[in-house]
Amino acid sequence: MDLAAELDFPGLAYLAPDAAGHTWYPYSFLAPIEQNQPWLDSALSLLGETVKRVTTAGIPRSELAIVGFSQGACLAIEFLARNAGRYGGLIAFTGGLIGPPGSKFIYSGELSGTPCFLGAGDPDPHVPWQRVAESASVLSALGATVTLRRYPGLPHTINEDEIEQAKNILRQLVAKSGQYRLDDVR
Repeated sequence: MDLAAELDFPGLAYLAPDAAGHTWYPYSFLAPIEQNQPWLDSALSLLGETVKRVTTAGIPRSELAIVGFSQGACLAIEFLARNAGRYGGLIAFTGGLIGPPGSKFIYSGELSGTPCFLGAGDPDPHVPWQRVAESASVLSALGATVTLRRYPGLPHTINEDEIEQAKNILRQLVAKSGQYRLDDVR
C-alpha cells in the first residue's frame, strides 16, 4: 500500500493481498518452480481470488491494473501470462516470469492490447535484466502493449521515472473508466 500514496490516485480502489510471512514464495523466482510450491500456487490463487472480488463487484478486468515490485512484480507478470485477457494494465517494478534460467515460457491466450510497464535496474542483485526483457517479449507475443525500461545502476528500488510510467497507465484507466471507491469491491 506504500505505492498507493506514491502513485497518488485517491479515487482508485487499492487492494493489496498479504503474502504469508511477507513473502510470496520462499526461494528466488529463478529457482525450479517445484521448490517454490505450494507457496507459488497459493500466491497465484490469492491473486486470482482478488481479481474475482473486483470483477464480481462489477468492475471489468479491462479497468483493473495489477501492480507489483520485486516478488510482487514477478507474481503479477506470471499471473497475467497464465490468465491472459484484456486488463487495464500491468505495472511491474523489477520482476520477470517465474522459472529457472533456460525455461521455455509458453502461454496461451490474448492480452488484447493490455498496457504493460516493466522497468528494472541493471544490474539488479535479484532480477537479471535478461529475464525482464524476456518477460516483456513474452507479454508482447501474447498481444500486450509493452513499455520496457532499463535503468543502468539503479539499485533494487523504484525510481521517479518508473512512478511516472505507472501513473501514465493509471491516468488512462481513470480517463476511460471513472473512479471507484474501496467500498465498491469489499
